[in-house]
Amino acid sequence: MSSVARITTITARSEKSFEDAVHVGIDRANSTLRNVSGAWVKEQKLHIEGGTVAAYQVTMEVTFVLDD
Repeated sequence: MSSVARITTITARSEKSFEDAVHVGIDRANSTLRNVSGAWVKEQKLHIEGGTVAAYQVTMEVTFVLDD
């Protein structure tokens, strides 16, 4: 059986951690896309306010398999 996949870029943010930002992004992708099969964390950024970390942000390439 052959399949075709598509990749979309998403950005997610969390005030807790990079790991939580990944979970937020994947949870959102799963609620919108069907057949999510993988993700690549392409970029990590910090949002700084008043000299301290205020938020963690990740940009991910999310792969999902297209329906036949």
